Amino acid sequence: MGAVRAVAFDFNGTLSHDEPILFSVYRDLFAEHGRPLSEADYYDTLAGLSEETIIGRWLGVEGDALAALVEERIERYLELAGDGETIPRAVRAAVTYAAERVPVAVVSGAFRREIEPVLEGAGLARLVTVLVAADDVEHGKPDPAPYLRAVSLLDGGLRPGEVVAFEDTEAGVASARAAGLRCVGVLGTHSADRLAAAGELVGALEVGVVRRLLA
Repeated sequence: MGAVRAVAFDFNGTLSHDEPILFSVYRDLFAEHGRPLSEADYYDTLAGLSEETIIGRWLGVEGDALAALVEERIERYLELAGDGETIPRAVRAAVTYAAERVPVAVVSGAFRREIEPVLEGAGLARLVTVLVAADDVEHGKPDPAPYLRAVSLLDGGLRPGEVVAFEDTEAGVASARAAGLRCVGVLGTHSADRLAAAGELVGALEVGVVRRLLA
């Protein structure tokens, strides 16, 4: 395989270890609207999908009602995770190592206004060359659109196969692979069998993994 010329990181669950926080926010929000959500429901069927898909699918809402609920979900999330502390030091070091060598993208189904404060709080915002959020594409993961947009925005006329993506969910792996990227599955949110379509699996995102891929 050719050299890796850029690295793309998923946000929720990959950079930001916040899936338990997201579950708690969805659980409380959905309970208030009469449709309780179990932990199994979230991790088995919803984790990794876009905000609109998660809320719209679970509560059966669309249009203005959906938009209002997405905003409420974002506000609750920022109250709990907006300071950047959900991004561990080992992950910050891995992103820093990558950014010192190749362009770095963040590709997420979350919205820009919830991603940016967390990256800023963790000291990573200045290292990110491209951010593709839910605001930027019509179709979120598992559709390839988010990663195709990220590749188009990265400098140097990169081809998808020259970019490696880090993903923690089945939907994210499917998105990256459908866009033609190499993909590393990060265990934690989904089991190894659900991430099997990734080119390889790692137990954690840390400097050693990134160093090996960029060698």
